[in-house]
Amino acid sequence: MGRRSGILEFAVLGLLRESPMHGYELRKRLNTSLGVFRAFSYGSLYPCLKTLVANGWLIEEPGSAPEEALAATLAGRRAKIVYRLTAEGKEHFEELLAHTGPDAWEDEHFGVRFAFFGQTSRDVRMRVLEGRRSRLEERLEKMRASLARTRERLDDYTLELQRHGMESVEREVRWLNELIESERAGRDQRGGPADQGRSQEQEQGRSPELDQSTDTDGLPRHRGGSRPDPSDDTAK
Repeated sequence: MGRRSGILEFAVLGLLRESPMHGYELRKRLNTSLGVFRAFSYGSLYPCLKTLVANGWLIEEPGSAPEEALAATLAGRRAKIVYRLTAEGKEHFEELLAHTGPDAWEDEHFGVRFAFFGQTSRDVRMRVLEGRRSRLEERLEKMRASLARTRERLDDYTLELQRHGMESVEREVRWLNELIESERAGRDQRGGPADQGRSQEQEQGRSPELDQSTDTDGLPRHRGGSRPDPSDDTAK
């Protein structure tokens, strides 16, 4: 299986874990929620869906009332098919979700993995974030060394482009540092159960530091606002 097809498989299973969808809905979600798939077409999506069905991870169901399906057949149109995740598909997605190897740190993989952090356990999130940071720090060190060697031979515009690339990587490393710090502190960007518990305790006159039972698996706080797109910061 190719790298991009593997990412698409992971994303499709993750989206269908939320709810069953037909192909057009899936393509819209891939385009709007996961920007890395903007260039994907039906020609890529449907073979992936067929493979997932053949593996027993999805099942196909009629997506409309019987009379509507009959009308579509009589009109020569293809009736809508809804794809639903099977129990085996959910188990397979859980296995993929727990994977924290080097592939999860690469540009395209990381963006998709991050999109499903809300379904990912905290320890796995931490390993992926730390792996991504380590990968970018290695990249940054190589970029600095390369720039030091070639600075004298570069024109002003090429030099500026090199600096821009380095600044982009440095910016993402700072962002990752914030996320890792937030994960360790157990904070929740969306004001989930942890923050709600603190508010209730404060209203009742109790100190939240005295109660260590509060926990959350939500997305960490990012103080800088919207997150950068990891896939467009540097050359791959």
